Amino acid sequence: MTDACAFCGAAETQPVQVAPRDDSVMLCATCADGVQNGAEDAPHWKCLNDAIWSTEPAVQVLAWRMLHNLDAAWARDLLDIAYLEPEVMEWAEAGLSTEPEIIHRDSNGAVLSQGDSVVLIKDLPVKGAGFTAKRGTPVRNISLVADNEGHIEGRVEGQRIVILTQFVKKS
Repeated sequence: MTDACAFCGAAETQPVQVAPRDDSVMLCATCADGVQNGAEDAPHWKCLNDAIWSTEPAVQVLAWRMLHNLDAAWARDLLDIAYLEPEVMEWAEAGLSTEPEIIHRDSNGAVLSQGDSVVLIKDLPVKGAGFTAKRGTPVRNISLVADNEGHIEGRVEGQRIVILTQFVKKS
């Protein structure tokens, strides 16, 4: 392709889709990889200072998304002053990557689901309850802790407790 990268101006480019629409933007391999796989704050991304002010809505959308995903003070400052038309902003926000899905796994890597039964693989002292949950104890009808993939909840000896997934195996 002979078009220059819409972000950094590099010569070798490839088309990159701008979800959820069918528009595409010509980006170099470095910029395309950053858009598709996420990017660390690097000097290369300073090119977004110009890209966010592009007259092309698709370029503005990708630049806004990249700035939004960068954890750098300069990126936040640029987002504060950048203006996107309301429909362009709606497009940019629609394609933001959401938080990764939390998947609970037992000590062997098996996926745990709400309502599963597990068995403890280690004696676990239960803080605040004054007993130790013994190895081999079955825990039925577990609940998954929504914001922590390393925790589940279940009843042991009549007490509802939080259990680390690394100490259970699915039964």
